Amino acid sequence: MTFPTDHQSILNRLEQIDPVRYSSTRNHKSGALTYLGPYISRGVISTKQIFDHLLSRSLPWNSIQKLVQELAWRDYNQQIWMAKGDAINSDLKNIQEDVFHHQMPTAILKAQSGISAIDEGIRALEKTGYMHNHVRMYVASLAGNIAKAHWRVPAQWMYSKLLDGDWASNAISWQWVVGSHSSKKYHANQKNINHFFESNQSGTYLDVEYDQFPFQTPPDQLKEHQALELTTPLPQAEESIQSANKEVALYTYYNLDPLWRQDQSMDRILILEPSHFEKYPVNQKCIDFMLDLSKNIEYIQIFVGEFKELETILPTCQFFYKEHPSNQHFKGIQDERDWMFPTKGYFPSFFKFWNKSLKQATHLDYQKTPH
Repeated sequence: MTFPTDHQSILNRLEQIDPVRYSSTRNHKSGALTYLGPYISRGVISTKQIFDHLLSRSLPWNSIQKLVQELAWRDYNQQIWMAKGDAINSDLKNIQEDVFHHQMPTAILKAQSGISAIDEGIRALEKTGYMHNHVRMYVASLAGNIAKAHWRVPAQWMYSKLLDGDWASNAISWQWVVGSHSSKKYHANQKNINHFFESNQSGTYLDVEYDQFPFQTPPDQLKEHQALELTTPLPQAEESIQSANKEVALYTYYNLDPLWRQDQSMDRILILEPSHFEKYPVNQKCIDFMLDLSKNIEYIQIFVGEFKELETILPTCQFFYKEHPSNQHFKGIQDERDWMFPTKGYFPSFFKFWNKSLKQATHLDYQKTPH
């Protein structure tokens, strides 16, 4: 799978969504996925934009509900990050049980777990920057529940390689798998993996019935672990940042929307704060993808430095920026994110968030169709 970066190709991909096939096949290796995740995460398109597109097609609610629900998970996770801040970097609801270490299982790093479908997914991640969502759950379960690593370091490893890396979705999904943001741990056995990922493997340590989980100790293949050092190859800063206008639109790793305030005469700056990328490092593929997407924004300048430094350089400018948990320290005029639903705040479970969202979405006709 490849991810074009010109805006028209991204819009074309939006038009190609098949929500009906998505609903029935999304968990399968060859399912009809949207492949829009990298563009949502980088803020090129929003969940609401996709939602509005689906509604414009006048499809029955039950044919689009599953896709809308998956999009809502993204907004739900973002709301948790907004409400909890850095607390999402630790166990949110429960202490992860049965943790043997806080490092990275070596076999997962090397794509040598012994589970062919998982190793294939890890190699694809290294090559393309993409991993099927179901494989992400398998990897998280393998690392956290079978190898018994604390979720944080393996989650950072995965995030650093994903073109669609969204720290909220990544961290909270890992916590859901290991039971620190859910009522129980998620396990997948070999039969499950074979079914969804077109493999026919047998005799592995996962070739057991579900009543044999959890394992008391990690299998031999997953016992080795190591420290993980991640750094971000930030681009070289431009020699000087200039502003001919008094108004400056700030773009970030999470906001590269080429249509945002496009009709206004503003200077446009992509700010890359080293402090952010020290906390949430990403690899060269992710940086290159971000920079290519930024080319859709005419005359954009790149500033590598902290917001406070930019304030000093442009002391008379009014800054505009889009709402996001990662830039709550910015000062200026904040534009609200394009949320699908007006539901705001922290909800202890997704389904409480989802049910309230549907009640508030009075423009939907979902009550008249099966769901």
